[in-house]
Order: sequence, then structure tokens, then C-alpha cells
Amino acid sequence: MLDLAKLAKQIPGISQHFQREMTASRQRLERAQILIRQTHAKQQDLIELHEQWHDRLIFSTATPIEPLNTRITITPAPYRHSVFATDGSQISPSHHEIAYCYLINIGRVMIHYGQNLHPLLDSVPEIYYKPEDLYVAKQWGIRIEEWMGYWRSVLEAQLLAEMACGWVNPPGPHFEPNLALVDGSLIYWFIETLPQEARDRILPPIQDAWEQLYQAKIPLMGYISASRSLEAINFFRLNACPHTIPNCVVHCSELSEDQTPCQVVSPLRDVTLWGYLLEPGQRGPLWRSHSRILNSYDEKQWVYFCYVNVGTEIARVEMPAWVAQDSTQLDQALSLMLAQVNKGYGYPVALAEAHNQAVVRSGDRARFFALLEQQMLKAGLRNVGTSYKETRKRGSIA
Repeated sequence: MLDLAKLAKQIPGISQHFQREMTASRQRLERAQILIRQTHAKQQDLIELHEQWHDRLIFSTATPIEPLNTRITITPAPYRHSVFATDGSQISPSHHEIAYCYLINIGRVMIHYGQNLHPLLDSVPEIYYKPEDLYVAKQWGIRIEEWMGYWRSVLEAQLLAEMACGWVNPPGPHFEPNLALVDGSLIYWFIETLPQEARDRILPPIQDAWEQLYQAKIPLMGYISASRSLEAINFFRLNACPHTIPNCVVHCSELSEDQTPCQVVSPLRDVTLWGYLLEPGQRGPLWRSHSRILNSYDEKQWVYFCYVNVGTEIARVEMPAWVAQDSTQLDQALSLMLAQVNKGYGYPVALAEAHNQAVVRSGDRARFFALLEQQMLKAGLRNVGTSYKETRKRGSIA
């Protein structure tokens, strides 16, 4: 039980800390606005400098595809359109439960606007209990809970493509404007740390799903709320570098990250800066990410992004190259995305509903294991039940 009386004594210190941080943040914003104007004046030169020396940088930076002063008002969404979304959750395995297995549940949502059609809101559960499922990641030193998250990303992509392409392609109806949405980044950062054999289990199925969307001309976007990215801010560090050549390996290898001379606005984040530059309903310039893992992506699947003031926050919106390089498709997809945020009162309604369909609540978990226990007893198994530890934790005599 939380002792609120003891906790209350610590609150004033927290308030004072955040007050100091707000003052420091305003100062960083002022420096960043000066820096962005300086960077805009020699934007192309810095892009060429990055292209030549990016392998010598100790930080990851994106490059702008449009002028840094780009401010584009997103057009209203067409009356008739469709939106597809998936999201997932899981039940982790436990040796204290009646059986050592895990479950991944993918929520699917398909909503049609202006077409007088029923939406699809359901979930697709899958149980994994075979040794090859439970212990496949052990050979690479990956914990099963981590592997579940990786595999969940695969299932989300596959079911999204299956649902969207199954509707848009024959025998589906007309080709109305549409959008496939995922919650979070399209850059699967975690793959970079995986052994090649494990990476080959995760990335190719996702790429195949994206290829299906590309062939069906369905734009794909990843919506990131409260992004902590520094990729855009880091581009300005090229301008702030005091050296003629931005060779971090030579000039700054002995310095810690926060001591490098180009770190003049740290720890300012992209969303904080664009929050002061964009009006509601506007997007900033397009950027191309240069994360190393994207070297494993097909060229048309390289990830681009922009920041959008959706009214309630600054969202980072990512899309594959095939969307970013088609201005008509990009504008239309952004209009559908913003309409989703407005309908969801600050967050895309399709993603919120996909999450609600996917989430496994405590009651669902209990019913799942009760059903499993029933089937195990029916199969003639004995001594089926949870461990004494788990049983004791579920109740209290205090």
C-alpha cells in the first residue's frame, strides 16, 4: 500500500525541479529557433555534408526532404473513405500457471465513412505452446517476453495487410480513399540488435506485408504519440559543429555525448521545437530517416516522417518511401490521419479501437486459463492447477 503521507514530503522538491526545467527549456527553444534559421540558409550544403560524412557521426540524424520553413495546412478528408488498423497485446508465459504457454491477441479494425457499411471490430488470438514456439529465441539469448513483442509486430503487419488488401482488392467494393494505420514507429529499431538468423524471422514477413499494401496502393502510416525522437534536432548539430569536417570519430571520440560542442540545445526534442513552429492542422517538412536498420529495408520501404500539429499534440507520422514520394497519396493519407485524430478526440479512433479489441484484461486472462484447465481435465490430465505461490498472491488475509 502506498503511504501518501510520506510521499507528500517529496512533492515540493519535484515541483521545484520541473520549474527549473521549464526555464531551461525556454532558453533551449530560443537557441533552437536561431539555429533552425541558420541551418535553413545552408540546408543543401549540410545535406551534402551529411551524405559524405554520415558514417563518422556518433549520433543518428535525419535529413530534410523539403525546406525547413515548410508549413503545410492539411486538407480536409474526403467524405467517403476507409481506415484500417491493428494493434496487439499478449499473455506472457508463467511457470506458476496451469500450463506454460503464451497468447498473442491482435485487434483488427476496419471503419468505412460515408459508405453506409458496417465496420469490422474484432480480434484474432493465437496460442503458442509447442517447444519450437516457446524456446526458439533461447538459441539467440533472447528472453521469451522480448520475442513475443517482436513476433507481435509481425502479426500486426500481416493481419493489417490481409484485412486491407482483402477489402480493397476484388471481390471488395470500390477503390475509395483509404489508409492503413499502425500504432508506433515503422522503424523496427530492436531488429538492429538481433542476430542475423533471428532478424530473418522477423523482418521479411513484415516487408512482405508492406509489399502487399504497396501493390494494392494502400498508404501506410505509423502514428507516434509523445515521440522522444531527436532525429530532426540532430540535423541542426551539423550546423553547430565548430569543425570544418563533422568527423566525430576524430574530433569528439573522447567526449561524452552531452559534452560535444554541437550539443547546444540538448535535451530538446523534436516535438517540443515543432510545437512552437506549427499551427493546429499544419505539418512541417518531410524528413528521411537514416537509421542503420533501414539498410535492411527495400528502397521503396525506407522510412520518411513529418511532424503534425494535430491540435492536442505534435505527432510524429511515419510513412514508407512509396507514400512520401507520391504527393497526392501523401496529402490524402495525412488528411485521413488528421480526421481520425479529430474523430478520436486527440488520438486516431481506429488505433484506439484496435487497442481496445486487442487488450487482454484480468478477467479475460482468468477465463483463458479456466478454459485451458477445463480442456486439460477433459483430456484426462490430472494435478492441473496454479502453483501455491500464484494462488496465495491472488488472495490476501490482511
